[in-house]
Amino acid sequence: MATALKSLSAHSSKNIQDISSKKFAIVVSEWNEEVTEALYSGAYQTLIEHGAKKENIIRKNVPGSFELTLGAQWCAQDDTIDAVLCLGCVIQGETRHFDFICDAVAHGITNVGLKYNKPVIFGVLTPDTQKQAMDRAGGKHGNKGDEAAITAIKMLGF
Repeated sequence: MATALKSLSAHSSKNIQDISSKKFAIVVSEWNEEVTEALYSGAYQTLIEHGAKKENIIRKNVPGSFELTLGAQWCAQDDTIDAVLCLGCVIQGETRHFDFICDAVAHGITNVGLKYNKPVIFGVLTPDTQKQAMDRAGGKHGNKGDEAAITAIKMLGF
């Protein structure tokens, strides 16, 4: 469904389990910091609201969205981490750089999850404008960080 018709933060309560003993890594891109900080706040708050303990949520920063993949891999290889959330924002520019970065990050994050057999969640915005990014990072379309956290929780309940 188009996000114009749906808040990203809306979700069903199916597969929501007790996560009080689960450990989460949140890998956050420093690029587009205004957006990624809002995504992080949403993800963190959603995990806490669903029972995660503060000491079981680890934050790791990487310079940009391209580096999310390696950051996720370093976190996922830790056997004590149950799920990894990757939060970033790549805003369309005038060159094809956007296409290469988005494709590499999507494939990389998918591959890390498959390699380590644990949820590695794609919480990367790929908007055309800064305004669209902010609309999806706590604005009128909800917060993709919330969605990433709920996705991790639901995958742990699979």
